[in-house]
Amino acid sequence: MSRKTVSSRRAFLKTAAGAAGAWTLGGCRSVPRFRKPGEMLKLGVIGTGGQGHRDWSEMVDCGNVQIVALCDVDASMFDGAREWYAKKALKADFRTYADYRKMLERERDLDAVLVATPDHTHAPAAIQAMKRGCHVYVEKPLVRTIWEARYFEKVAKEYGVITQMGNHGSARDGTRRGIEILRSGLLGKVTEVHVWTNRPEISPGNTWGWKQPLKRPEGADPIPAEMSWDLWLGTSPARPFRKGVYHRIMWRAFYDFGTGAFGDMACHTMNLAFRGLELGEVVAGEAVEISEHYEDTYPQYSKVRLTYAARGNKPPVDLYWYDGYRKPPAEIMPQVIATLGQVPTTGCFIMGDKGVMVNTDDYGEFSYIALKGEQKMKSITKHEACEAIPVSLPRVKEQNQRREFVEACFGQTRASSDIGHSVPLVESMLVGCLAQRIPGKIGWNASTCSSDNAQANALLKPHIRAGWEY
Repeated sequence: MSRKTVSSRRAFLKTAAGAAGAWTLGGCRSVPRFRKPGEMLKLGVIGTGGQGHRDWSEMVDCGNVQIVALCDVDASMFDGAREWYAKKALKADFRTYADYRKMLERERDLDAVLVATPDHTHAPAAIQAMKRGCHVYVEKPLVRTIWEARYFEKVAKEYGVITQMGNHGSARDGTRRGIEILRSGLLGKVTEVHVWTNRPEISPGNTWGWKQPLKRPEGADPIPAEMSWDLWLGTSPARPFRKGVYHRIMWRAFYDFGTGAFGDMACHTMNLAFRGLELGEVVAGEAVEISEHYEDTYPQYSKVRLTYAARGNKPPVDLYWYDGYRKPPAEIMPQVIATLGQVPTTGCFIMGDKGVMVNTDDYGEFSYIALKGEQKMKSITKHEACEAIPVSLPRVKEQNQRREFVEACFGQTRASSDIGHSVPLVESMLVGCLAQRIPGKIGWNASTCSSDNAQANALLKPHIRAGWEY
């Protein structure tokens, strides 16, 4: 990131908190606490089931984390937590809440908070936790809007807390090795990257997808007894409950709650290229192919071009994003076809003037390389040129990003997906989300945190319902 961008980012951050509205700390501790070896990290969880369950259970498995409070708007989620504790023969000694605001108000002794809710609740919950001096682990994509990204960054810096965005491939050895190879310059000058995913649709082998709606459904359904619908809506505009439409996964499709397939997967699938090429500042986004620009939901499929600025002696980069089963043309990757037989279902293809690299999984772990003149690719663990590149990045114990966060809260290491990485990555991804909503090319100026497109500027800040200010 350029010094100019950093300076302008600071200017934005000075005003972000005031623009959010007042929030009362209620006399709580607002200075972060770093635990010492032998002590227990006291954790509060917001979003108990699904990915949240995986996150908090792996933290507890570290052996030095104690969950003192669980919060979920769906009370049935607590059953899974109690069952997990019973299987582990552990005492489920935690309090439960439906409203995270009440949890943060009453649990004055929290050290850290995990936020694993739908996207629209990430920033409100995490920012309020940070203002109470809590370290935060926030599931990807960290926030839902660019304004929230800048505000999140401001609060994290102001309160000196540890932050980690949950793109867990960042902790894997294969991902870090791929980053080292890209940073070595082995591929030469890289000007083009292609990243693709099979999301959003559900298919064999893709049970994490969702059936993409094209518009907001009409009517209303009875709210289940275990569900606190108004709390689920949080800061977003009120709308009727519809069974099976929003909760538990299809919320990703709607502008008010999610960030589509882009937000679901780009923090994973763009991560290798973003880190390895040190992409930094995005300057433009455009949907060059799209099913349609819908009123309430993200597209069924799209191809979006993100343009990144030059960095020193590194040229500008065009990154092409594909979702909804769209893939790059096989013609641009003959070495991949010769080696694997087809374009992988999901992946990242990086094109340099001295060679190419392809990653074949969602998390950046399994990569192959072919240098200029080579007809087939080899794993980066077996290619002779890669073997000569020294290891320069630290490796994470058990390749576990949740453990890395816990160790950071004890002052033992640095969280690799802290605001220095997560905010610029998410900001560029969110420019892509704007391109999925607005026809034409959208210019982006990170220095002023603004676009040359009035429609885009109107979408930078989220709607915040009265009573939900943060």
